[in-house]
Formats: sequence, C-alpha cells, structure tokens
Amino acid sequence: MARHMTAWVLARAGSAAGRGSVVPLLLSLAVLGSLVLALLIGPTMIVPGDVWDSLATALGSKAAMVDEMTARVVLDLRLPRALMAVMVGAVLAGGGAITQGLFRNPLADPGLIGVSGGAALAAASYIVFGAALLGQSGAAHYLAMPIISFCGGLATVAIIRRLSIQDGRTDVATMLLAGTAINAVVFAGIGLLTVISDDAQLRSITFWTLGSLSGGGWSSLAIVMPVGLATVAAGFLAARVLDGMMLGEAEAYCLGFRVETAKRLLIFFVAAGVGACVSFTGLIGFVGIIAPHMARVLLGPMHRGLIVASALMGGLLLVLADTLCRTLIAPAELPIGVITSLIGAPVFLALLLSRRRMGRL
Repeated sequence: MARHMTAWVLARAGSAAGRGSVVPLLLSLAVLGSLVLALLIGPTMIVPGDVWDSLATALGSKAAMVDEMTARVVLDLRLPRALMAVMVGAVLAGGGAITQGLFRNPLADPGLIGVSGGAALAAASYIVFGAALLGQSGAAHYLAMPIISFCGGLATVAIIRRLSIQDGRTDVATMLLAGTAINAVVFAGIGLLTVISDDAQLRSITFWTLGSLSGGGWSSLAIVMPVGLATVAAGFLAARVLDGMMLGEAEAYCLGFRVETAKRLLIFFVAAGVGACVSFTGLIGFVGIIAPHMARVLLGPMHRGLIVASALMGGLLLVLADTLCRTLIAPAELPIGVITSLIGAPVFLALLLSRRRMGRL
C-alpha cells in the first residue's frame, strides 16, 4: 500500500515537472518588471535613464550623472520599499501555501494559527501603552514595535499549539478551532484598545491594522529578509512531506515521513516569518490565500514548485498593490490592506466558483 501511495505522489510530481521550471522563470521576470515599475512610478515620475543612473551610482560608477534628489528617491525610498514588498508578499504567500498543505485546507492562511492576530494585539498594546514609556523617538522606539509584535505573534501560536496537542500529537482540527477562538479574543482586545485610545493612537492603530509598507527601509529589510527566506526555504525543503500529507497524516507516516516533527518546524517557521513581516507592515489580507491558489492553477498541487511559485506570485501581487497605494491618491497613500482586499476578494470568489464548477469543492 505504501509503495502505491509513493508511486502516486511521484507521478503527480512528475506531471508538473515540465511546467515547474518555466512558470517560476516567468514569474521571476514578472517580479523584476514590477520592481522596475515601482521605481519609475510614484508622486514624482522618474524616467528609466535616471533610475539606471541612480543604480549605477550606488554600484560605484563614476560615469553616471543623476541629481542627488532623484538618487535619494530611488535608492532610499522606492528601492527598499519595493524589495520589502517582494519579501513580505513572498513570506505571506509561501506561508499560506505551507499552511494550506499542513491543514489540507484550501482556505487556510497564516492568520488561522494566530500569527497575524497576536502580532496585531501586541502592536496595538504598544501604541496605546508602550510609546508613553519609551518615548516617540530613538532606537528603542524604532525597535520596540517589531520586537513586541513579533513576540505577540509567536506567543499566540504557542498558546494555540499547546491547546491542540493531544496524546503528544498536534490535532489539526483542534488547532483550527483553537485558532478561531483565540483570534476572536485577540480582535476583541484590539477593539477594547481602540475604545480607550486617544485620536492619535486610534489613527495609528487603524492604519497599522490595515497594513502599510511606508516604513519599509533598508534597516527593516535587513531584519525581515533572512527570516523570510528561511521560511520559504523550510517549505521548499519540506515539500515531499507536504505532498505525502495530501493523502492524510496517517498515510504520510506510513510512507516514512516524520509528520509531527515537520508540523512543529513548519509552524515555527511560518510563525517567525509572518510575525516578522507583520511587525513592520501591519495586517495585509488575502495574499496568503489567493497567491497559492493562483500558483496551484499554474503548477498543480505538488509543493516543491508550488512553494516557489506562491512566493513569487505573492511578491508580484504586493509590489503592484503597493505601487497603486502610492499613486492613486498621491501625495497621500492608501493602506495596502485596502487594495489587497479589494483585489483579492473578487479573485478569491472567482477561484471558488471555478473550483465548484470543476467539482473540487
């Protein structure tokens, strides 16, 4: 029986091998194109030649001629923000693909295991109480928000996982139910904080819970990138385990996979990666759901290609969404969560209807 299951998994993997190299390449080119677009478009339009000269100057070229203001806009504002969008989108989408594989639930995303909610509650608590203690400027203030929200996300995941352990094993159904209940408590706490906050704090909480990449700089990118890359890499390396779990946990165990170890490690990496991203950008919805679905349409269900394609698709979607946020009502900007929800909800509904017509729901 185990041999037949292994043959089925390997056959499904082989059927997607041809597309598995072409689709990531095309998505990588699309991400590069979106990065160029993000550097060109904004409240101040920049011509391609000035973008190239700015990048050449940063690489040490003496021949490139570009004014200092344009170079600062490209190198200090738009480039780190665009790279941050790629990284955050990749982590949210890659984490979504991992979560959907772990829970065998196409509607799952990292929010179900409490990362986003816990980070949001911790950040809102800092906005209301912590800023008065640490002040509004300085290194302590800059680092406090990401550290506190990151710890809040991990703490919530730890609570949910502890509630879901039964006889030494993580029960997926219990984890989903515990996640739903804990998330309800978390967002009730955020609601309470909004009631007791003043006008400035309320504006900060509202803007943060809707998401923004306005704080994306080289320093924040340096923190998010290694954690995010580790998350995507963990999903890629655990692809065969996730493929086996499509048959069920008992079947994956019979195939020789260490299911419990894989679940613990993957949940930790998803929590760390998404928690790090949320701590800098706030809550950004739908990317972790729709990007894996779109990648699955292109590549099928096998996770080695799916994780990579989901990460690239998430990065592409978030760069384009952030470019819209910066330009639609310039010089002001929209919260990126508004754009991702407006785009993601119709796309998600279309995917659901398509899957229902094909009899997959």
